[in-house]
Amino acid sequence: MILPYEFLIGCILLLAGVIFTAFPREKTYLTRLINLEVAEFGLVFIMLGFNETLALVTFVAVNIVTTLIFVRVIEKKEAA
Repeated sequence: MILPYEFLIGCILLLAGVIFTAFPREKTYLTRLINLEVAEFGLVFIMLGFNETLALVTFVAVNIVTTLIFVRVIEKKEAA
């Protein structure tokens, strides 16, 4: 069985993003946010491999909300 390229790229991005979010070199909120976005794009590529349009649209909506919440947490931590 041949896997689509989107699925393979998504698995690599998801694994790398999760590892680098859990163990960042620089422990700043910005690096964790960027690494979290890498993992989220990996999940998007995995969903594209399965051609799940509804799951992709739902994920994009949830991605926007989680990014806004994470940015608010960063702002509060930097202000304190």
